[in-house]
Amino acid sequence: MAEEFLVGEQEPLTGALARVGTGMHEGIAVAVEVFNNTNGKHTIKVLTEDDESSPAKAIAAVEKLASQGVVAFTGGYGSNNIGPASDAANKLGLPYITSGGVDNGLVQRGYKTFFRINNTAGYQKAMVGVLGDMKIESASIIYSTKEATAHLAEDVQKDLSGKGLKVGMHPFDPGISDFKPIVNKVRLRDKSDVILMVGYENDYVGILRAAKVLKPDVSAMVGVWSLATPKMAADFPDLMPKVYGTALLPYPAQFKTEEGKAFYDAYKKLYNKDPDYLGQFGYVQSMLLFEAIARAADKGTVKNGGIAEELAKTDRNTLIGRVQFTEGDNLNFVHHMGQHQGDRIEIVWPADAATAPMQYPGVPWK
Repeated sequence: MAEEFLVGEQEPLTGALARVGTGMHEGIAVAVEVFNNTNGKHTIKVLTEDDESSPAKAIAAVEKLASQGVVAFTGGYGSNNIGPASDAANKLGLPYITSGGVDNGLVQRGYKTFFRINNTAGYQKAMVGVLGDMKIESASIIYSTKEATAHLAEDVQKDLSGKGLKVGMHPFDPGISDFKPIVNKVRLRDKSDVILMVGYENDYVGILRAAKVLKPDVSAMVGVWSLATPKMAADFPDLMPKVYGTALLPYPAQFKTEEGKAFYDAYKKLYNKDPDYLGQFGYVQSMLLFEAIARAADKGTVKNGGIAEELAKTDRNTLIGRVQFTEGDNLNFVHHMGQHQGDRIEIVWPADAATAPMQYPGVPWK
């Protein structure tokens, strides 16, 4: 019998992470549209709560959605918010799937209810890979002391140092807004080939603003998540030229598979714009969840742990590559690096996914 299932989305739609939360939210809405138009038997309705980029409000959002009868959760951004939110979901016995939390601790809790489609290792491979193509000899890593960002910065530092590169480490408190003292240290003391930024969108803006004023003699500015997006290009056109960030999709997007085309068409229909990689992540995690719900419904196991069991069995090619879960983590994940080039975002690493050569050396102030 056809059934409608309620799914909870806890997402930062306001606050410091609003840009990325909105991108993921759009992808989740597209997954609902595509699933409901193609499943033919079951339908999904998503109930959304704004966590305002706050851990306490993320917990409250999960508890409120659970009281409304949701069978699982999709969404979340920032490991500091996802950790407590997925703790709350686990206590309620409800599955939680995300692409917004890469802290290694999230998958070390042993939860049978937690799943993520990306991880620190996939970001590390991309950052180190693009630096290898640049043939640099030294790097300065400016990173937030939050858990996920600190872990990634340390992993990248170990990897680069192991390859014989000189690496300067510059931690910053998440609350700071003036990055000039740190950038000045890099400029005068490190004199590195590149600056690596491991933080979130507001941090990148602060670092790039300081670098634009102080003009350190570096050949590239390289970041990770929530940087190579059309929204950042639109909001900060003077700061983004030639900046690198993780992105699975070029912008404007290009899709070759049937599922990719269905995703693109539904995105265009709903939002009248091209999707970016945040929407792609939101779509993939949600589609995997909706498919698991449908399989559990067919077996009559939705109420007794069947959704998490079905998610754990997942093995399929998606818009971000093959996804399989090992203790909640997708070990197949490797990110790509994008670069802001004019009004486009081009994929520049790895070579087999590249849509354009990288513009190197190049920084926003030259």
